[in-house]
Amino acid sequence: MILTRILQFRSFLKRYDHLLTLPVIIGILIIFFWAITAISVDYWQPYDPLAMVSRRLQPPSAKHLLGTDALGRDVLSRTLHGARHSMPIAMSVVISAVTIGSLLGAVAGFSGKWLDGLIMRLVDVTLAFPPILLAMAVAAALGPGLRNAGIAMVIVWWPIYARLMRAQALEVRERDHVEAAIASGVSRTRLLFVHILPLCWTPVLINATMDFGQAVLLSASLSFIGLGAKPPTPEWGSMISEGATFFYYWWIALGPGLSILMVVLGFNFIGDGLRDFLDPRTTD
Repeated sequence: MILTRILQFRSFLKRYDHLLTLPVIIGILIIFFWAITAISVDYWQPYDPLAMVSRRLQPPSAKHLLGTDALGRDVLSRTLHGARHSMPIAMSVVISAVTIGSLLGAVAGFSGKWLDGLIMRLVDVTLAFPPILLAMAVAAALGPGLRNAGIAMVIVWWPIYARLMRAQALEVRERDHVEAAIASGVSRTRLLFVHILPLCWTPVLINATMDFGQAVLLSASLSFIGLGAKPPTPEWGSMISEGATFFYYWWIALGPGLSILMVVLGFNFIGDGLRDFLDPRTTD
């Protein structure tokens, strides 16, 4: 039994050896750490992230590894708790954008004619604005808060996936198996969801993996300018904004800045690995 399990594990490693490269493993470990932190930080946090636990603006020490902020709160505890806000909002934004954009893009590429033109003109109008400016405008109109920031980010991101999925659907619908399905009398709904969509997900999945890190970065950017998390929520962008206010107390922004860097690099490493593994045109 043990030998069988070992052989199965070796077979798994051999099959996915091109995927499990060193950068991908590092990326997985980084994201796993922050995911576990977001879920369990309440049970092992050094201090209450909202409580004044010491004198204000203390530099890093053995008692406070990242020092304290302008209100005497532990920066390390607030940094760890920031994952509870930044990671879920990024996941919600990317999943929502992928779902909305992919469905509209698939419908546009599959149906053609006036519906395709309508959806694509809406995509063109949205993409005509710089993403950060559009997100700022929508978030400012809705009011500050992580929920409104997430809505603004979805509005910015869904057109990217709509255009990507439309291009894939246009290519797949010309294949022989789709024409055979049409000749056999398959319904349009089944044709779209069974014969076309399953073959369109590779570039969408790769792009979505990389966009997780970008969503964390954009969420932090909106919080940095006051359009995201509301005080005293321990969110990475708002903590960096506080660090910019108290510029010479460098430790206030160090923790959240490194956290954002780690998450963005982690997702980029994973996305690069998925691209190399799933894209048949990639060569070693």
